[in-house]
Amino acid sequence: MKIAFHGAARTVTGSKHLLTLKNGKKYLLDCGMFQGMGKDTDAMNRHFGFDPAEVTHLILSHAHIDHCGLIPKLVSEGFNGKVFCTPATMELAAVMLEDSAGIQENEVKYENKRRAQQGLPYLKPLYDTADALAAVDHFVAVPYDIWLTIDENIEVQYTDAGHIIGSAAVHLKIKEDGKVTRLTFSGDVGRYRDVILKSPATFSQADHIIIESTYGNSLHDNATTTPDEVLRWIEKACLQKKGKLIIPAFSVGRTQEILFALNQLELERRLPDLDYFVDSPLSVKATGIVKRYPQYFNKTIQKILQSDNDPFGFKGLKFIQSVDESKLLNFRNGPFVVISASGMADAGRVKHHISNNIENSRNTILFTGYCEPRSLGGKLLDGRKEVNIYGVQHEVNAEIGSIRSMSAHGDYDDLCQFLACQDPRQVKRMFVVHGEYHVQTEFQYRLMRKGFGDVEVPEMHYETTLE
Repeated sequence: MKIAFHGAARTVTGSKHLLTLKNGKKYLLDCGMFQGMGKDTDAMNRHFGFDPAEVTHLILSHAHIDHCGLIPKLVSEGFNGKVFCTPATMELAAVMLEDSAGIQENEVKYENKRRAQQGLPYLKPLYDTADALAAVDHFVAVPYDIWLTIDENIEVQYTDAGHIIGSAAVHLKIKEDGKVTRLTFSGDVGRYRDVILKSPATFSQADHIIIESTYGNSLHDNATTTPDEVLRWIEKACLQKKGKLIIPAFSVGRTQEILFALNQLELERRLPDLDYFVDSPLSVKATGIVKRYPQYFNKTIQKILQSDNDPFGFKGLKFIQSVDESKLLNFRNGPFVVISASGMADAGRVKHHISNNIENSRNTILFTGYCEPRSLGGKLLDGRKEVNIYGVQHEVNAEIGSIRSMSAHGDYDDLCQFLACQDPRQVKRMFVVHGEYHVQTEFQYRLMRKGFGDVEVPEMHYETTLE
């Protein structure tokens, strides 16, 4: 059998790993969208590096767009198999893909107005809402911890990865030439001290492992709690400067963690009396889905639920749905807080909020997770004095901040703990994916020092044979 890496290879996003058996059957692990790659992003998302019609089945780790975001395009280009995932992932992916299609349709419409004025050819979205709805018909829900035979060659098992609701590590038993090969794909690994979710689960011994490495060279700051950090920024941005605090946040995972932190501050009677807007219809839907899976919450949240039936709600919280309501926030003076998607600020409503508020020194833009260096968020965190947003140059006068303690990705200690259930001597090959290249190489050396013998950092479209 062969494995090929068509995404998240020496990059963080775009997860796509293609397994090809000797009998010609192909199984795709994830089908994610590249994000935050600057001018290269669109071109990278338009070419898979393989024929979608040849893929037998898709095995999905979780619902983040960089792991599931190109499934509608895959289907529209000929994929006709099943998409296996956990029940929560199935629910989340359905709303996220429809939202992604809507964002693309709106942004292409906006861009085409500008291109028409310049006499340039029109652009088309990667897929539309109809494509997203058609893709969901291919989904099949698989519970955690069972072995499911998806055809005569492959069995799949999902174990909780602790990254977002429904996230999973993927384990395969592959039958070929009378032998069984065990392959594990980590998906995205969560943290063992996550404030909401259970820790990643242990898993059976693998022969080959594909491991993510987003924070493979760093440790998260655990000295300060997230509620304290959030409060510090609210006090500085809203109470002292009387400005707007704009928080780019991914709709699934990060938004719920921020809401939980604000709820904690209210329970402790420390939450400032302000308006807190969640300006993302997707975040509203995602929060509702998260609430339907309390069995995945950790013991701390389970205890809180005994006295607080909504750990993501508090005084002053308002959900924005319509575009008109969103636009009105730009005409309203601070102080108030806006939480809006996306987390890298490269798309969605938050990009408009930043465009309208970045030149005012009273305002603050607070990032709460990883941003690709070429994304708008990455450029702002890099200290750029000017940024281009929707073709317009903006001076960066607003304060730019970040909270590193909120990442849903495990650091190198978490990743090593995730792998602690494995005997390194039995792992024939390990592939490090989902990371910036210098991070991947540092994590590669760390794994080798822990006894894993053959550790590789595959480049884009690299293919190799697995014994």
